[in-house]
Amino acid sequence: MARRCCGCSVRCCCWLLVLTLLALAVMAAVVFARYKDGGNVFPIPGVPDPKYAEALTVALRFFQVQKSGKLVNNTIPWRGDSALGDGEEAKLDLSKGMYDAGDHVKFGFTLAFTGTMLSWSVLEYGDAMRDAQQRDVAMDALGWIMEFLVNAHPSDDVLYIQVGDPKSDHKCWERPETMSEKRPLTKITAKSPGSDVAAETAAAMAAASLVYKPANATYASTLLDHAERLFAFADKHRGSYTRTFPELSAYYNSTTYQDELLWAASWLYHATGNHSYLRYATGKNADEFADLGNPRYFSWDDKRAGTEVLLSRVRFFATDGSDAGQDEVLGSYKDTAEAVMCILLPESDTAAFRTEGGLLYVAEWNSLQHPVASAFLANVYSNYMATSGKSELTCSGKSFTALDLRKFAKSQADYVLGDNPMKLSYLVGFGDSYPQRVHHRGASIPADVDTGCDGQEWLKSPDPNPNVATGALVGGPFKNDSFVDDRENVQQNEPTTYNSALVVGLLSGLLSTAPVAKSLS
Repeated sequence: MARRCCGCSVRCCCWLLVLTLLALAVMAAVVFARYKDGGNVFPIPGVPDPKYAEALTVALRFFQVQKSGKLVNNTIPWRGDSALGDGEEAKLDLSKGMYDAGDHVKFGFTLAFTGTMLSWSVLEYGDAMRDAQQRDVAMDALGWIMEFLVNAHPSDDVLYIQVGDPKSDHKCWERPETMSEKRPLTKITAKSPGSDVAAETAAAMAAASLVYKPANATYASTLLDHAERLFAFADKHRGSYTRTFPELSAYYNSTTYQDELLWAASWLYHATGNHSYLRYATGKNADEFADLGNPRYFSWDDKRAGTEVLLSRVRFFATDGSDAGQDEVLGSYKDTAEAVMCILLPESDTAAFRTEGGLLYVAEWNSLQHPVASAFLANVYSNYMATSGKSELTCSGKSFTALDLRKFAKSQADYVLGDNPMKLSYLVGFGDSYPQRVHHRGASIPADVDTGCDGQEWLKSPDPNPNVATGALVGGPFKNDSFVDDRENVQQNEPTTYNSALVVGLLSGLLSTAPVAKSLS
């Protein structure tokens, strides 16, 4: 009896082993089928390169460097409270938010874009951030931005879009903690419109509402309420903020407000499920604003490529036979997104210019913005392809895969992190070699020195910065891959907060080992 039971146990164990192996084989086949891409296996399964996790940790530190207001759990030893009186003249608390770059102005346009991109990154790659123990850090930065934006919108048709006078601010070289100059406020209203800033702020709040919804539905609802009212304001009272305030065009000149309206409508559709926002983006406004069929680069100024990818998401994951799955204009958005991807792929016949070192090169000033933004979009699009089962995209008759897009994204990240002719990491604090004389007031002046406005000796000093602006992504190299590490070299050596949001998204995406969610809500 014992032997028969033993024999039965052996047979049962054997069958159990066979069934287990079969199950594993089926699972492997499913995974392979899901990620099979033109004969290659899409590289989501497996362990990501640990350098991206390290770089993500570094990049997120810059948001701590840039914080304004009364700091909470400050982790930057040379930073302290600053700009505590911002907003007092309007009886508002605008002390939070973040300084834009190496100066101390809070530009609402780029700050809102920073919030939108941080939210998009968390929505697509929050699990990868959590695995790297950085999601809470990203959420802290997002919350600091959102608190400022909410307070900056005290009524339906009023939005405060700037704190500080950039002209007078740029004449001073001082630490933010010791600023004593007046910090005037700039606002848009029904009579002084700024549809671009209002719509970008609406996009930021709509995207952030999706981030907060699972854990704090009440706060998410507050953000969404602000977003919808801001969008209505932006659409009803149309005009560009740099037309209303021409003096601001010297800093962040908005070429048009049309792209922000489409961008905001797209985010509001994802956040609300209200098809009126989708119709806004796919109706007559698509004809007038979208310029479909003409691929463009993604940036703080031009959101069209981002909108095309975001609306492609709707088309990728639409159910068979649904209106979204058959909508011709959504199809045109997706076609234009693919034209953008074709520009980015180096082997495509429509490939854009690269430096000899392999960097996508679009503009001399802040040259890293476009390649990092483009790499983020390429990686997101590759994830949409892989998750939806789309095997390839076609560029002038040539077929490319999701893997090709991911390779491009990886190449740009690697260039930024030191795989370039200068052997220099453009992410400050990452690697052994990175810029030492970053154009950043707080980093360049010792923490115990009060210069007043006239700290020009620290700007002109040839010595390395006494404080490291950890996580700063500097402007980047010239067309010949060269870089001059000089504090007065603003064009190449000044970091921006929005660039940091872009590189956080890119690095988080390269850490992702799972398909993206088919819905953002």
